[in-house]
Amino acid sequence: MSSKNLVVIGGGAAGFFCAVNAARVDPGLTVTILEKSNKLLSKVKISGGGRCNVTHACFNINDLIKFYPRGATFLKKSFHLFSPKDTVNWFEERGIGLVAEPDGRMFPTTNSSQTIINCLLNEANKFGIDIQMNAAVSGIEKNVDGQFLIRYGTNRQIVADYVCVAAGGFPKLQQYDWLNGLEHSIASPVPSLFTFNIPKHPITELMGISVKEVTVKILGTPLLQQGSLLITHWGFSGPAILKLSSWAANDLAALNYDFNISVNWLPQYNENSLREQFQHFRFQLASQKIYNRNPFSLPSRLWEYFLSSCEIAKELRWADVTAKAQNILIKKITGEIFEVKGKTTFKEEFVTAGGIDLNEVDFQTMESKLHSGLYFAGEILNIDGVTGGFNFQNAWTTAWIAASSIAHRIG
Repeated sequence: MSSKNLVVIGGGAAGFFCAVNAARVDPGLTVTILEKSNKLLSKVKISGGGRCNVTHACFNINDLIKFYPRGATFLKKSFHLFSPKDTVNWFEERGIGLVAEPDGRMFPTTNSSQTIINCLLNEANKFGIDIQMNAAVSGIEKNVDGQFLIRYGTNRQIVADYVCVAAGGFPKLQQYDWLNGLEHSIASPVPSLFTFNIPKHPITELMGISVKEVTVKILGTPLLQQGSLLITHWGFSGPAILKLSSWAANDLAALNYDFNISVNWLPQYNENSLREQFQHFRFQLASQKIYNRNPFSLPSRLWEYFLSSCEIAKELRWADVTAKAQNILIKKITGEIFEVKGKTTFKEEFVTAGGIDLNEVDFQTMESKLHSGLYFAGEILNIDGVTGGFNFQNAWTTAWIAASSIAHRIG
């Protein structure tokens, strides 16, 4: 057993996972967690509406990496060392079952994030991990003897043989300044998970309506995503929007979140194929009022919005709709254009694109290529995934690898 010490910076998912796994493998290792706030595991607490979306039931690594706009190549190698299946097994070994929902998101069987929090806290207590809160780190330096001097809190400091930085992402580049002494390159952060604001557009009057399957495209780019869409009082949310915001994070930041999107509300059709389908309906539903007969299974209020915005009168039958009005309606359904002005953070689950340059980190160990004994885990790295448990999986994987590497070196 070692007599060395590890300091983990960050009391979130990655920080705790690194700390408890390193301490478990080497019980002689002294482990300290420094958390800048007065809360532990805060993102775990709020994830999945308080249920904690622990991971995703995507067990094929080639498929899994497709959910990471940044860091996919790095993670492809790392997932071979610790995968979503390993995450499931890790929690099951501690009496916590995870179940997959139809969309692949995995939650504890208790449907409570507190279950995951209690598990990690119990592990920390079991291995005697020292947890210090209100302990914001202001700087790290490497001494000539190879140890790290960490300054934190109010004029406090601690010397560490090993450091794992698992402090999460930050929205502004200057918030990484406390890492300057380590001379690592940092990709400038931008938000990666947000909804689209469409101010003063009449469609926001339909807030609360969800459409199961749409395609959303950012005009002027090849970027598009398909999935469900939620209309809110400020604009659009839902999986299609959140996935698109992740993949387009850097592009949209460069546009200052002022851009246009096109929404195909019936992605099984394009303009031409829907026009052919309309001809069929005009014949089949000729005598029925178009407002009362929506053949596409769209929400009724959304269908009424389409008709009203195309100035189609309520009393009109399918057979009486003019060719001009029909063409406008078809174009609106298959490619309605919206002007987006700004963004809104998705709930409290702030995720950033940006962080420590992956070229400066060893994927097999999570150790810095610049400083022996320095490790990184979680969102502090320039890795981010779409919503659905993928960011937590990044945390578990990188933290487990860091912990195993530290324990192997000193075991």
